[in-house]
Amino acid sequence: MWRAASAISSRCAHRCAAQPIFANYVGPSISRRGTNAAASAKHTSSHLRTFSSQSNQADYLCVHVFVSVKPGTEEDFMLASLENARASSLEEGIARFDVIQQEDDPSKFVLVEVYKTADAPAAHKGTNHYAQWRKTVEHMMAEPRKAIKYKNLFPATCDGWDYGADANLE
Repeated sequence: MWRAASAISSRCAHRCAAQPIFANYVGPSISRRGTNAAASAKHTSSHLRTFSSQSNQADYLCVHVFVSVKPGTEEDFMLASLENARASSLEEGIARFDVIQQEDDPSKFVLVEVYKTADAPAAHKGTNHYAQWRKTVEHMMAEPRKAIKYKNLFPATCDGWDYGADANLE
């Protein structure tokens, strides 16, 4: 378990340098090797979310936008979406803006947009880079995009979501 956590930490060090991935988790399944996770679940659950402070609470809106593109447009869609994501990640109201592609069907993408405030989605849609992205990709869509809104539960703090000004994302 520690080896896996260490490998994850080193791969994510550029984004997680301010707060290591498991720095605040003291549950028995990680801190005590060999402990039965089911037996310690009751103890572990009492430790969850005890480390977030009210002033650092992340009450963020998470939007997953599901996109299916026409065959042969996957590369162009990806390039346009990555350009939009780079600019979007710099917006004040955005904590994260991820672009992911389905492994077994490269025509399927999910945009994971995490907004800090209720006004941030509208502000994002008012940017030049969003307008350019929308114009560029509209003919690539195999079907209309579908967005589902979620309330985040974990990470519970802003530190767990925000890239930070000095993050190296590529």
